[in-house]
Amino acid sequence: MGSTTEDVADNRSGVGGGISDVYGEDSATLDQLVTPWVSSVASGYSLMRDPRYNKGLAFTDKERDAHYLTGLLPPVVLSQDVQERKLMHNLRQYTVPLQRYMALMDLQERNERLFYKLLINNVEELLPVVYTPTVGEACQKYGSIFRKPQGLYISLKEKGKILEVLKNWPQRGIQVIVVTDGERILGLGDLGCQGMGIPVGKLSLYTALGGIRPSACLPITIDVGTNNEKLLNDEFYIGLKQRRATGQEYAEFLHEFMCAVKQNYGEKVLVQFEDFANHNAFDLLSKYSSSHLVFNDDIQGTASVVLAGLIAAQKVLGKSLADHTFLFLGAGEAGTGIAELIALKISKETGAPIEETRKKIWLVDSKGLIVSSRKESLQHFKQPWAHEHEPVKDLIGAVNAIKPTVLIGTSGVGQTFTQEVVEAMATNNEKPLILALSNPTSQAECTAEQAYTWTKGRAIFGSGSPFDPVEYDGKTYLPGQANNCYIFPGLGLGLIMSGAIRVRDDMLLAASEALADQVTEEHFANGLIYPPFSNIREISANIAASVAAKTYDLGLASNLPRAKDLVKFAESSMYSPVYRNYR
Repeated sequence: MGSTTEDVADNRSGVGGGISDVYGEDSATLDQLVTPWVSSVASGYSLMRDPRYNKGLAFTDKERDAHYLTGLLPPVVLSQDVQERKLMHNLRQYTVPLQRYMALMDLQERNERLFYKLLINNVEELLPVVYTPTVGEACQKYGSIFRKPQGLYISLKEKGKILEVLKNWPQRGIQVIVVTDGERILGLGDLGCQGMGIPVGKLSLYTALGGIRPSACLPITIDVGTNNEKLLNDEFYIGLKQRRATGQEYAEFLHEFMCAVKQNYGEKVLVQFEDFANHNAFDLLSKYSSSHLVFNDDIQGTASVVLAGLIAAQKVLGKSLADHTFLFLGAGEAGTGIAELIALKISKETGAPIEETRKKIWLVDSKGLIVSSRKESLQHFKQPWAHEHEPVKDLIGAVNAIKPTVLIGTSGVGQTFTQEVVEAMATNNEKPLILALSNPTSQAECTAEQAYTWTKGRAIFGSGSPFDPVEYDGKTYLPGQANNCYIFPGLGLGLIMSGAIRVRDDMLLAASEALADQVTEEHFANGLIYPPFSNIREISANIAASVAAKTYDLGLASNLPRAKDLVKFAESSMYSPVYRNYR
């Protein structure tokens, strides 16, 4: 039966109270399909709801007039600086770190430039909120605090059409992708799809610390299931409720993803692998490093930042790296990655082959010291570290047998540097170098206070997560933080501004050396082996310039001609969060 004139007239005032229900949305029954029409011009209400352009109360009277905002905002006009002060005041009222995290994520979804201004200007205060340790708790509870999706979720359901999914992302000029499969989030284990907090957090730091434009960043979580029983039985879990895909199914899915990324974004998009389980992390890096611009922060970023601390510490100790004996607790991605980069650096300094320089470095895993008699049963990435020695079952036995000058913890297990272990280090060394790198803070091998107290203030200490200054025997010690945030933003900027097509270990060495050069005598006097975070953008610009220079030297750069002053070029390339004026 056709519609009468009376029906059409009635349709003008829709069920939802709208006038002239042009698209039939209000009068449609629940099982009928409607089209989600939106206005394409950012003005009025839609402008205030677009985080890239929204300025909140900072819209000027002229802008309010031109963009149909008059009356939609209270009459006051605030500067961005006043907005920043107000928000920092509000954030400091929260006593629970997770509430601060949620408030910051809300701000990022509401007003992007103000979020980055806050983060850049208050980096030391907010870094532990948007990244470790708070981001770990956020990932554990991601299903419950989930409000609005950030980034791209690619699950096994999309097998065969990953390229189409990538095309759903609204931004086209992507320069950096951070991707995780959520299997080994920090030291917290398999968090499945809820690992999205990590790529989102990492990319906000690429922008704040490295100056990469937010619109050029894409966080991705690959959901191949989870083996975490708690999540599988959680009604609020946001991912696939099935056990993890492995073997060929996993490899094929990841291969489709890597091919789709290159096809959609080109040769020069940087893909950073983040928080993959050990076996997959090494396989993916070795498989794709010759065909894609790939970087694994857990293996390479951690290695680069730790090496920078060790290079800087040599200035305090008056030694060279080759004079040290290194002992690691933990032989996974971070441990073996750091060990390999140290061996490479010593090899370059001394001219000795890397097979020789590896012998200065010993690793302890869950079964004890890695020695040649265990070689047959070892995973491939542990085999280069199996040296001739009697079997040793535990860490204290290894410390007493090897007598290391440097002790590095990458085990992911808290409180494993016991008093006995730390005191043995102090007995064997005048200034023992102790790095407790596992994240978050609860998983650190020892605390800063323990390291300084048990060594009577003689330790040079660094950690993965932040620790407060320690008072011991009338002196204040400032613990260094071996945070990957020193390295990956500057490394990413250097790769992008040079148009790099591959990542090589020499670029990581260049980044380490550039970071170590930023540590001054004044920092050493306070026991610091890393520069303070307060001028992190300057540090990132110097790292970017060193990485870019190395990329040009290796013939892997495509942005030609090379800029005369790479530090200035890096600084001028950085995103500024200051509000723009709208015509």
